[in-house]
Amino acid sequence: MTNDPHALRALLGPGAALCHRAITGEHGVSLPPFTDHHVHLHLIDEARLAEGGIAGVVDLGGDPVEHARREKRGIPRVAYAGAFLTAPGGYPVGRSWAPPEIAREVTDASTHPGVPGGAATAVDEQASFGASVIKVALNSAAGPVFDAASLAAVVQVARERGLPVLAHAEGDGMPQLALDAKVDGFAHTPFTGFVGRTFTAHAVAAGQVWISTLAIHRDDPEAAEFARVNLAGFAAAGGRVLYGTDLGNGEQPVGVNAAEVAALDRAGVRGADLIAAMSDPWPLAEPPTGVSTFIPGPPPTRLDQVAAWLAFATVVPTEELIHDEH
Repeated sequence: MTNDPHALRALLGPGAALCHRAITGEHGVSLPPFTDHHVHLHLIDEARLAEGGIAGVVDLGGDPVEHARREKRGIPRVAYAGAFLTAPGGYPVGRSWAPPEIAREVTDASTHPGVPGGAATAVDEQASFGASVIKVALNSAAGPVFDAASLAAVVQVARERGLPVLAHAEGDGMPQLALDAKVDGFAHTPFTGFVGRTFTAHAVAAGQVWISTLAIHRDDPEAAEFARVNLAGFAAAGGRVLYGTDLGNGEQPVGVNAAEVAALDRAGVRGADLIAAMSDPWPLAEPPTGVSTFIPGPPPTRLDQVAAWLAFATVVPTEELIHDEH
């Protein structure tokens, strides 16, 4: 175990500190609170998130009415997109896991408020229910997708409302369609092909965020490799990577996902960069308040130890932690 706070911060970032819990006396490391940037709360038991190390979530596809009714305090802190915006008959309409309340079919590219089926109407509905981000579905493998004009209308209106737009881009040409429309990021690291250096450079220059979701490809080695290489290139070029799991998609642990963390590490998002991806408060400006991540026991001393160590994270009140630095 190292007692050198400078070495600890060099490995894990400026928010890392040796500490102990005031009540139990248990020693460990405190870190900023973690956020899973891609979940679907209607498919999981959210009460287990905190004990598993997740203090905040971004719900990227749910019933906007139910989200608006949520208690605004407490852990996990929830930011949300509300419903998927999609083309008529597009993904996820008709999927067994997707009740009608979580999708809105945009049938008109109108940017005028109140037009039935209009782009502005769909964006404004999500905004009125407290959305912090807009999500568009561009999944050509599962149905129709927006044409360029409709997608541009959604992005324009969202930007006017101060809301970033994330794309679920799946299928040939879908990442490029999203990039050309100037979306603010990807709900999944592009995984249906290698995007290439030019695409990556443009995404980084545009200030995009890419949510990782690498571990969902556990049964598809080709998609896993596309995603790993694409994210590695984006991160190496200075792109803003966000930890996200698509929690609710298949069997996954409710809490820090060791497979996702390990996949990020393999993609070159390691050490302090990994902690930054997990603790980034996007799309909100500040992290969850009053809580910290606590990982008991000795801290890692090498980069190759960090990913596995993070699986033991839990969420505790910050006031319970006493720093041990001298």
